[in-house]
Amino acid sequence: MKIGVIVPAAASDSDGGRPSWPAIASFARAAEAHGLDSVWMFDHFFHKPPSGPIDGQLEAWTVVSALAAATERVEIGTLVLCSSFRHPSMVAKMAATADEVSGGRLILGLGAGWHDAEYDAFGFPKDRRVDRFEEALAIIAPLLRGETVTFDGEHFTARDAVLEPAPSRDIPVLVAAFGPRMLRLTARHADAWNTAWFGEPDERLRGRLEALDAALAAEGRDPATLERTVGIEVRDPSLGAAEPGDEPGDEPGDLALARR
Repeated sequence: MKIGVIVPAAASDSDGGRPSWPAIASFARAAEAHGLDSVWMFDHFFHKPPSGPIDGQLEAWTVVSALAAATERVEIGTLVLCSSFRHPSMVAKMAATADEVSGGRLILGLGAGWHDAEYDAFGFPKDRRVDRFEEALAIIAPLLRGETVTFDGEHFTARDAVLEPAPSRDIPVLVAAFGPRMLRLTARHADAWNTAWFGEPDERLRGRLEALDAALAAEGRDPATLERTVGIEVRDPSLGAAEPGDEPGDEPGDLALARR
């Protein structure tokens, strides 16, 4: 079992407002010093709740790249990078470079995206998100394996794309998924899978694990070859229990990641 933690980078992560870069770096170094295995960063421009102010945060990839240079041992991951926000060939190039900076500690977490307000505000198309994700994954995964990629999709294209210099190792790809199609894509392409957010293990978690096993069986993949990660909200008992349906950040608590 490995344990990681989400770094604080949004206004809601601190009583004093959005943490500064020195505070983020200090948090990551403290996690490393206390023996945690990984640090992770959300990929959002902001979170806009139904009521109340917008909760803004720093851009994910810039923070991940900075953490690659600011830490020495912990793995560094995105939980998860939105496939709609960046061209997949550029994501692969950025991942190879950040992995080099980190000395081989990057985990590239990918997802289809979900928060409509961000798409509307910044002009990204929000239709057919899973279609876009499938095309992005078909470009990113082989590029990270050192292959030359030509791809002609409805949303993304690549012509004899290759990463030079090539990645110095096989950079693990993690996919966050729970729907049937996303789970099949996970089984087909990913090195690791994520589901979130949970407190104590419950029937919802068991159901998602069973759905993943079914997707692996449908793809003919050995379940032992896919790492499973679970996002867990760790709360101060004095704060009481979270309300059902709370999103991460709606209530005080730290977000951790368990891996096995």
